[in-house]
Amino acid sequence: MNGSLAALEEWVAGVRAGLVADKAVEAVLFPPFVYLPRLAELAQGSGLQYGAQNVSEHAGGAYTGEVSTAMLREFGCGQVIVGHSERRELYGETSEQVAQKTRAAVDAGLQAVLCVGETLAQREADQTEAVVFEQLDAVLDLLDDAQLQRVTIAYEPVWAIGTGKTATPEQAQAVHQAIRGRLAGRSAALAERTAILYGGSVKPGNAAELFSQPDIDGGLIGGASLKAEDFLGIYQAAIALR
Repeated sequence: MNGSLAALEEWVAGVRAGLVADKAVEAVLFPPFVYLPRLAELAQGSGLQYGAQNVSEHAGGAYTGEVSTAMLREFGCGQVIVGHSERRELYGETSEQVAQKTRAAVDAGLQAVLCVGETLAQREADQTEAVVFEQLDAVLDLLDDAQLQRVTIAYEPVWAIGTGKTATPEQAQAVHQAIRGRLAGRSAALAERTAILYGGSVKPGNAAELFSQPDIDGGLIGGASLKAEDFLGIYQAAIALR
């Protein structure tokens, strides 16, 4: 919940200049709902994609304050984040609810960016894989293979976001590898084609080392995305590795 209309316009102007026509690397912005209509205008012809930070699992009805997949599609959204750690922690979203949101998103033709990750207490209790697999399995159990083609996974080590602690590239890779292994238990094809993003304090200074890990396919960028210059630094690191 950051920014303003003026900040959005300044950000897009700054980022457009650095985008290149490279289909191997996608740049996607997920602003607050209210800025989506303006972003749709600003992004035209730029190659910049956009999506929403959240979506309802319901198609419509008496759910005041919620936004449906159909509403997002009307504004040209191609992607949506589901199960972000802040949604789980602050608003009590369960893995089952997140799975329902994921299904609603993919059934509407959206790419769902499914967030999974553990807290510091869970990591220190050696529960990382158990927590991540529980969150992931809720989706794997609900969706069929065709639906799963529209799911991207983002690993968020909650303990490495705003705590002063940092996950090393090796720590991040270990969890990404475990996630891909879990997907392979469903099918080798699913494991190979699913993009797994890293979402733990990615910055221009560490992006290249993170993205060079074999199972890290990109980043879900938080604070560093607020400045166009920093976002472009991360984007360019991804371009350089492709």
